[in-house]
Amino acid sequence: MPATLRALLNEPRFDLRPVSGVDDALLSHAVLWAHNSDLPDPTPWLDSGGLLLTDGVQFDEPDPEPAHPYVQRLVDHGVLALGFSTGIVHERIPAELAEAAASRGLPLLEVPRDTPFMGIIRFISDAVADDDRQMLERSLRAQRSVARAALRPDGLAEILRELERNLDCWVALFDASGSRVRVPTQREIPASQAPEIEDAVASMLARGRTAAVRLSVTGSDEVTLQTLGQRGDLRGVLAVGTGTGALDRARADLVDAVIALASIALEQSRTLDDARRRLRSGVLELLMAGITAVAQRTVAHLWGPLPEGPLRVGCIALPDEAEGGAQTLRSALELLAVESGGAVFFAERRDRIVTVTPDEDRSGLLALLTRHDVAAGFSAATTWDRLTEAMAESERALARTTPQEPISEFDDIARAGLLGHLEHTQAHDIARRMLLPLESANDPADLRRTLEVWLEHNGAWDPAAKALGIHRHTLRARVDAAGVLLDVDLDTFAARAELWGALQLTQA
Repeated sequence: MPATLRALLNEPRFDLRPVSGVDDALLSHAVLWAHNSDLPDPTPWLDSGGLLLTDGVQFDEPDPEPAHPYVQRLVDHGVLALGFSTGIVHERIPAELAEAAASRGLPLLEVPRDTPFMGIIRFISDAVADDDRQMLERSLRAQRSVARAALRPDGLAEILRELERNLDCWVALFDASGSRVRVPTQREIPASQAPEIEDAVASMLARGRTAAVRLSVTGSDEVTLQTLGQRGDLRGVLAVGTGTGALDRARADLVDAVIALASIALEQSRTLDDARRRLRSGVLELLMAGITAVAQRTVAHLWGPLPEGPLRVGCIALPDEAEGGAQTLRSALELLAVESGGAVFFAERRDRIVTVTPDEDRSGLLALLTRHDVAAGFSAATTWDRLTEAMAESERALARTTPQEPISEFDDIARAGLLGHLEHTQAHDIARRMLLPLESANDPADLRRTLEVWLEHNGAWDPAAKALGIHRHTLRARVDAAGVLLDVDLDTFAARAELWGALQLTQA
């Protein structure tokens, strides 16, 4: 690091003597520059964090500069210390200046007559230059190690591990869905900070713009978040726990290098994802064709074993590609498939994603669907040899989903029976149209009520007539009249069954 006030005071050739405001904390401060000026207000030409040297001409008679405002300007500007040369203009430091420096907490150093300002300035500038050189060397070494890591088989993981080692802090990567990419680094995000960091990551991804954010989290720690990818096509977020301080220039340059390499790695991963997606679709076609053994061997070589039966087949509606929802869902499913160890298989077919999971192990998939707010239908429990039928069931279940109930089960449809299924189609309108002649009939009798009671008694004339309180011949005449109006032969079972179904569908 650059020279400190302690190093200056300990340098024997300068023989600097502290007059006021020098404590242990200030002694450890780095001095970023040294400059001499006798101007009443030199601050417009100075940066903060340095040592100002003066002969004190501005405090000489006949019009001396007031000491207190002078010192206040230096303190407000962030000047680290003031060095005052004695034996040139002033034999000793003016009492008013010493008092002002002490009251404002500004370190005031007496510089002997024989100590040249240029020696102090060069000492500081050499230390700054040496620190910059060391920082550059560290940065180059770190960037070389990261570049070498990128060439290893698991390039992305190696890059992040090298970044963690060089920065001596935790590093985490989130994908485009905001899910943590599991990389075997040495350090984890502190559990107390994880929710806040995950919320910040989700917010950055939702905005869809490239951004860098410094976040102060629980425990007064700093976290740097940087998006990966381009505006409208973000690939993820890199999170770096920088501790209690911000990154210096070399460490920030290293993070920038890692962001570039990680972006390339993720883009390569996207190309591989596209290839994997096409391969998964091919495997699904093999499974549908009944060529299960070939499909199982293919999947086992790439992703592990296929789920074992009994199975549940899911049908997921793909989100809008333009808004990035489809790619985010694919990434999340890929991650879930890897983490499940063979308990989840998925593939795309037209504008649907087909999933296959064990019947009793769908919790991870259901949680993912809820998190991404997508609609899905699931088949009844099945086996691989009935995959095509199960896919048709899941499609029918998907058709029943609503914004209020985005997850539908074919089991529920089956329990509701055929009429329950028809209620969710256009059958109600057809039934109402079929029974419309009964409403426009001139017969004063309630023909609909007559038919309902007759069919409830399984077409038995006497029990139905008794329930209606009419003679059985009257009942027969009304049923015949209804048959004529509806243009159906109610002596046949098929006509009676169709009429009963229409009556049930239009009861409400």
